[in-house]
Amino acid sequence: MLKKSIEKAFNEQINAELYSAYLYLSMSAWCEKSNLPGFAHWMREQYREETQHAMKFYRYIAECGGQVKLAAINGPETEWKDIAAIFAQTLKHEQYVTSRIHALVELSAKEKDYAAGQFLQWFVGEQVEEESHAEQIVVKLEMVGKQGPAMYMLDKEMAARGAK
Repeated sequence: MLKKSIEKAFNEQINAELYSAYLYLSMSAWCEKSNLPGFAHWMREQYREETQHAMKFYRYIAECGGQVKLAAINGPETEWKDIAAIFAQTLKHEQYVTSRIHALVELSAKEKDYAAGQFLQWFVGEQVEEESHAEQIVVKLEMVGKQGPAMYMLDKEMAARGAK
């Protein structure tokens, strides 16, 4: 049986994950408009991952006999100064998500819900990866500047995400 405090927190995390997906889809649209199809593809892949994360929480709640309660998703930003600003925000957002996951781990320990704690370990590792990838792209964008051949090559690199 899922404790009500865990159920409530996990439902809130579903909303946060879906907001993340919505944010990345908005960033993808900005990249499309800005003629950066590779970055747009990278953000759509990020969108897909975030929806999968939401569904992991959804399935966990359902499997544990809880009730999934979906809430309204706030609208994300739609305009950015440049691609560097998008990835600076991406890194900051992933750091925020990491703090949310850590708070869930702390709650599961407080509630002595060891199954929830075990479930959350996947997300702990995932957030290390998410922050690392975003930070690597921030650094690459700082190296290449705002335009030119290096930006073209970096955009092509971003298009390769998920193509394995």
